[in-house]
Amino acid sequence: MEPAMKQSEYLRYDATALADLIRRGEVTSGEVCEAAVERATRVNGKLNAICYPQFSEAPAQPFPEQGVFAGVPLLLKDLAQEQADHPCTYGSRGMTKNIAPRDSEFVRRARNGGLVFLGRTATPEFGLKAVTESELWGPTRNPWNTQLTPGGSSGGSGAAAAAGIVPMAGANDGGGSIRIPAAYNGLFGLKPSRGRISSGPFMGEAWTGASTDHVVSRTVRDSAAMLDVLSGPAPGDPFVIPQPPAPYAELVQRSPGSLKIGVFTSSPYNTEVAPECVAAVEETARVLESLGHRVEYAAPEFDGMALARCYLGLYFGEVSALMAKAKEQFGAADSDFELDTRLIGMLGNTMPLSDYVRRRQQWNEFARALGVFFGRYDLYLSPTTGQLPAAIGELETPAHLKFAARLMLKLNAGKLVHRTGQVDQMALESLARTPFTQLANLTGTPAMSVPMHWTAEGLPVGVQLGGPHGAEATLLQLAGQLEEANPWFGNYERLEDAF
Repeated sequence: MEPAMKQSEYLRYDATALADLIRRGEVTSGEVCEAAVERATRVNGKLNAICYPQFSEAPAQPFPEQGVFAGVPLLLKDLAQEQADHPCTYGSRGMTKNIAPRDSEFVRRARNGGLVFLGRTATPEFGLKAVTESELWGPTRNPWNTQLTPGGSSGGSGAAAAAGIVPMAGANDGGGSIRIPAAYNGLFGLKPSRGRISSGPFMGEAWTGASTDHVVSRTVRDSAAMLDVLSGPAPGDPFVIPQPPAPYAELVQRSPGSLKIGVFTSSPYNTEVAPECVAAVEETARVLESLGHRVEYAAPEFDGMALARCYLGLYFGEVSALMAKAKEQFGAADSDFELDTRLIGMLGNTMPLSDYVRRRQQWNEFARALGVFFGRYDLYLSPTTGQLPAAIGELETPAHLKFAARLMLKLNAGKLVHRTGQVDQMALESLARTPFTQLANLTGTPAMSVPMHWTAEGLPVGVQLGGPHGAEATLLQLAGQLEEANPWFGNYERLEDAF
């Protein structure tokens, strides 16, 4: 017996169109969920994108029939998008007992927007890497080439949305974790401004304000409508930012006017940038000029290595705090965490508190530098990533370094010295492949990755556009223009035949 909604038909629609079909009674939510489950069953064995399926319960979940995404399936990221009475492991064996007592604001609002939950997507442990390979869940693979990573830390969501399991999937971004998977999987990914989407009720500001939730999606209008669903403060949030003059779903259909855009392709850390990433920016600049925008080479002026050190200080501190929470609340032991995570946690525990505070205060310098830049330009354009996706396992810590790390952990006397040179080298090694995304996180400004380029080998390459705080409407409007000028949705048809 043929399913009510064929898989090939399901793949032709984005979330907005699927919701419209459901509201008009042309198809039921259950039938759409069945098509999504069929697609997941077909492709997930090759991708390992879904770590916690909820296939049987999704079709029976109630939803508001007039919701923006009435009855459309969504995958949640297995990090900070807590669903009541379900585990949220953060990709860690030390967090497998983390059963949420209530929905997070992300989940509550998504549910109120009509979405039904199909399961959770894989992430690296604590969302710490730009690859999605954890000891708990194993490696997640890129649907465009399964020998490559889909990026991280929202790599499971990126792979699932690109492969058509769902038209969009939950993601969050503390250093590029929405934009990097968007770039590597040929998706659209917007990181909103600090405060646009509530991190409640379990925290006030995720990663001290560096991280925020949203989605990766196949179309700009889905991301815009999802921003309407998710945005706005919750009781007890640390601050409230101005709301847009109209829903983003309406604003995205308007022209942004003629914009002045500064372009740069050099890494702020002076690391190598792949020619394909530069070519994607140059190609996009030409499209922008054809759309009537003014484009010229210009970059914000700030100390790149200082930014890297500040980001790593945040990284160290957050990991050590989360490990302590897992030990206190769930009885986790050191052996429940991956070796790299334990090392980072040790660095956090041995960093002088005054150093951490000084680095947090230095975020202001980057925000001021970006403020000066936005006094002259409306937006900036850069590569999203500095390199194409790594091969599965390529970035795994070599055996001799693992031995050295174990020895360091064994001998650690809380006497570890945070020498500037050592931290600089660590920063370069950990951020060299993705040097363009951290600026928006530390400054709290919105930035997006747009799938504007494909290589001769068929790999997608994203470009990043960033704006001042609160400029999501301008970014979405420009993304809509780029989507119309250079439609990318048809590229997903190649993946339909690949699985």
